[in-house]
Amino acid sequence: MKADFDPRLMGGAAGFMTIRHVRTESEFPRSSRRLMARKKACGSKRPSAALAELKAALAREEGLLREKRELLQRQELLAQEFEHRLINSLQMVVSLLSLQSRAATTPEVATQLKIAAGRVAAFGRVHRQLHHLDHEDSVELKQYLRTLCDDLAGLLFQDGAGRTVVVTGADVRLPTKLGIPLGFIVHELITNSAKYAKGDITVRIERSATALSLSVTDDGPGLPGAFDSASSKGLGMKIIQSLVRQNGGVLQFAPGDDGRGTRATVAFTPPSAGSWKMESKCEF
Repeated sequence: MKADFDPRLMGGAAGFMTIRHVRTESEFPRSSRRLMARKKACGSKRPSAALAELKAALAREEGLLREKRELLQRQELLAQEFEHRLINSLQMVVSLLSLQSRAATTPEVATQLKIAAGRVAAFGRVHRQLHHLDHEDSVELKQYLRTLCDDLAGLLFQDGAGRTVVVTGADVRLPTKLGIPLGFIVHELITNSAKYAKGDITVRIERSATALSLSVTDDGPGLPGAFDSASSKGLGMKIIQSLVRQNGGVLQFAPGDDGRGTRATVAFTPPSAGSWKMESKCEF
């Protein structure tokens, strides 16, 4: 509202002011009324449009998550099928070697074929042990390693060799995501020790309140003084280094008992204090 003052009327005692007429909404031009109506209509539709866009985005996200779940299930099925076919193939090789040993013309050939069949069978058992924990949350480490090492000994040592792999130390339950790589590490270290050692190979588990160490000791000739595991070009050592690094551990090599042989030690700290359980019983 706008007020106009008439200067000619301000001088008298009966001075007054005039007020211009204020237009109502109905008196605005027709185009202005249409514009105002359009703005009101648009304003009333905005919340519903935003809600529709939100629903569409949620539907797209749900579709992507569903596709991801289906893909993971498909990959798991393919992995299980691969494992099943591998085990069956190994068993077939064992059967063929056993049949061939029965048809051998000399005792020496029959013996060698039987040894080969036994090693292939042991390899299959080791493979199953390494992947047995794929769907488990935790594992009792010493029992797991004992079973694994028994199969490894059958694979690496001939009958009557008088050699074995001894697993000793603390009873520790820890997450499977650590148990599986530790199984692979022990597998590689024992395989390497078996090439040079003449006696038993010892796997020892040691623990403290915050750390866990796993060592493999043999009575072989030992490592050269200038040995550097980080610069080793062997595939087995590269696998060990990679697994140790992925789990935040440290790999060290030192002389074995009484300065003979080699002791390889992997030390690491579990992810959190509540993620592993240490039993009170120890066996040394």
